[in-house]
Amino acid sequence: HEEPEPPQIKEEPEEFCVSQYEEQLDLKKRRDRSHVQSVDSSHLSESEKGIGHNASIHIGTESERTHFCEECGTSFDYLSQVRNHMKTHTEDKSFPCKECDKSFSRISNLKTHMRTHTGEMPFLCKECDKGFGHISNLKTHMRTHTGEKPYVCQDCGKSFDYLSQIRIHMKNHTGEKPFLCNECDKSFSRISNLNSHMRIHTGEKPFPCKECDASFSTLSNLIRHTRTHTGERPFRCKECDKSFGRISNLKTHMRTHTGEKPFLCKECNSSFTKVSNLIRHIRTHTGEKPFTCEDCDKSFGQISDLKRHMRIHTG
Repeated sequence: HEEPEPPQIKEEPEEFCVSQYEEQLDLKKRRDRSHVQSVDSSHLSESEKGIGHNASIHIGTESERTHFCEECGTSFDYLSQVRNHMKTHTEDKSFPCKECDKSFSRISNLKTHMRTHTGEMPFLCKECDKGFGHISNLKTHMRTHTGEKPYVCQDCGKSFDYLSQIRIHMKNHTGEKPFLCNECDKSFSRISNLNSHMRIHTGEKPFPCKECDASFSTLSNLIRHTRTHTGERPFRCKECDKSFGRISNLKTHMRTHTGEKPFLCKECNSSFTKVSNLIRHIRTHTGEKPFTCEDCDKSFGQISDLKRHMRIHTG
């Protein structure tokens, strides 16, 4: 019968190790300036100015102005609409929903909200017949057909479909990580990343595999695992037609074509294509031998050496 594989050292994925190095060595200074255009208030009336300097964000050209509420990201064609909408954040909310605990300052907003309970979707897309409960959601959806990406990053020129996307993207330039873990000192740029990280502490694995008993803390890990059952290899090398189940494996493979060896040994300047190869190499300097034979307590620096040694005991 096949002998069980000896336990291996838990090694961090390459992406994590690289990003950790970069954060330590090349941490950029944060910039205080804002990269989102504001409405020019020189032509506004006093009442229009009264909604506040940061009440809305203007994106686009003079002929296609779109205004966005900074409180919730809802989009509008006209500044007057933003002004009316802002009252929903400041006024008394005297119209309660009978289905849930939300309340609204306008009866029209309550009627719109009720569609989330009734399922009514009166705004239909003419391209694909998809329905929406709010006209602004239909307008946003239309970008999937037109390819419009109205939110442009002024640092790198990348464009986005949604205001929320550019806000998240901007944190890549500023280095902002406002979501802190209460259990350790890690911080994250997205709340979703913090939520995923918290499962390390809680042990929660809400994504089970339907084929076996394995379960995972993130959906992406489940998707990768599922490929071990299906044999799917969606990431193909354009140089040699090899395919891989993970994008990280494709990136590592590409270094065989480019000759890139980004992982450097600080002791002897040797370089490697994989972080795992660098870790193995470093043991030649430190003398570390983490793989121990359970039969005779002999230790080895590499798992392959332990496997060869085990043949002495198994015959």
